[in-house]
Amino acid sequence: MTTATKKIHVTTTVNGESVEFLCEPRNSLLEVLRDTLGLTGCKEGCNNGNCGACTVIVNKLPVNSCLVFGVEAEGAEIETVEGIADANELHPIQDCFLEGAALQCGICTPGFLVSAKALLEKKPGASEETIRFDLSGNLCRCTGYDKIVRAIQEADKQMSAATVDSTTND
Repeated sequence: MTTATKKIHVTTTVNGESVEFLCEPRNSLLEVLRDTLGLTGCKEGCNNGNCGACTVIVNKLPVNSCLVFGVEAEGAEIETVEGIADANELHPIQDCFLEGAALQCGICTPGFLVSAKALLEKKPGASEETIRFDLSGNLCRCTGYDKIVRAIQEADKQMSAATVDSTTND
């Protein structure tokens, strides 16, 4: 005899938009984002919190969405890789990853982009050591880390320059 699992209603914000969904208590946030909401940018690499491919920002903190239950998203603000760029242009981090060839197969890239965004928002001007430490939960099996770190450093410079430009123009 099979017992039907009761689905739970969750209201949250994803990439700036209010979202409601039903999920089983056992469903991970990764499953909800990909399978229920159709946001396939975050990737399932290991499904046990070791690789960082599924990283999203929840209430301004990077988390492995495979380790968070979907029901825990109630009332949270979530940002996925799909929410990084605006409609007209890529985010500087995305541009720098492309320009610096800081990606190869692409499985880890969304997690690195989201983690880098969270890092640079919290610690602008971060040292190489800090960048490497803060991204230690993200694994890449293809390109290595030097190009990724350089791309993040370049994005940090561009974002800092844009901030200076916007304050001098006010």
